[in-house]
Amino acid sequence: MTDAAQQTSPADAPPAIAIRDLTKRYAGEKGEQGKLALDGVSFDVPQGQIFGLLGPNGAGKSTLINTLAGLVTKTAGSAEIWGFDIDRSPRNAKRMIGIVPQEIVFDPFFTPFEVLENQGGFYGIGKADRRSEELLAAVHLADKRDAYARTLSGGMKRRLLIAKAMVHSPPILVLDEPTAGVDVELRRQLWDLVGALNAEGVTVVLTTHYLEEAEQLCDRIAIINHGKLIANKPTRELVGMAREKIVRVTLDRDIAGPPMEEGFIKAEVIEPRTLEVTYDRDAASAGQVLARIQAHGYAIQDVTTREADLEDVFVSLTSASRQE
Repeated sequence: MTDAAQQTSPADAPPAIAIRDLTKRYAGEKGEQGKLALDGVSFDVPQGQIFGLLGPNGAGKSTLINTLAGLVTKTAGSAEIWGFDIDRSPRNAKRMIGIVPQEIVFDPFFTPFEVLENQGGFYGIGKADRRSEELLAAVHLADKRDAYARTLSGGMKRRLLIAKAMVHSPPILVLDEPTAGVDVELRRQLWDLVGALNAEGVTVVLTTHYLEEAEQLCDRIAIINHGKLIANKPTRELVGMAREKIVRVTLDRDIAGPPMEEGFIKAEVIEPRTLEVTYDRDAASAGQVLARIQAHGYAIQDVTTREADLEDVFVSLTSASRQE
């Protein structure tokens, strides 16, 4: 761990990552303009947080991460990593960040220990200063130190990728869809590991398709769609943007047809005697919704409610950005 990563960051600390008007347009064919993958994106990643970067497939998330990693050349704008501009100080910027890619990328004929030793060599870390044994222990792979990497399970390979990204003790760790295609238990293990790194002071940037996961883990979330930043808020505030609430009621008899009342966004018959009403919580309360249902002559036998969550907000925001 670097000294920078170990320090507790005050509220007025400079951002871990600062992105300003970042634009990337890929080259097109025969002189035509190519795809605009990033369209003037600007945001900061605060030090010490777990920061979620969300968006549909093709939204521009991977382009943004690959730009930070030095794998994609931006068209315009700027990006700083721990205060180092990726153009003016590319070597220093790269040393401040560790990238865990979606793909499992290391030589399958090396052992985990050799993978980490080689990666340390790429960063110019002397043998005496390498932390390969420590990192293997941290990701619970010490007992696989001398096994061929190709013999590791999928979960072990994912953990090895995290160790590989941390060999140079960067204060920032970026994980690109780290739990895609893994089972629930492995996902929990990976997040326990990431949580431990964050508790030690490492700033974590994470992309994920699992919105429930992002809601539970992230301090702040940015959402990108069609290359544009459409939201960047603390997670609780983002979830609080959901104005819809859902109430499901079981009635005393079959429902003749879904009643629509003022404040109801949607009313749907789920089963012959079960009605689900989506309503605007700014326009009506749950009690008013139930009273309006009863006004149609029904007696209510059971009631369940559900608050809108991050998934509802995500769908609402991305749908709105498509219509603009």
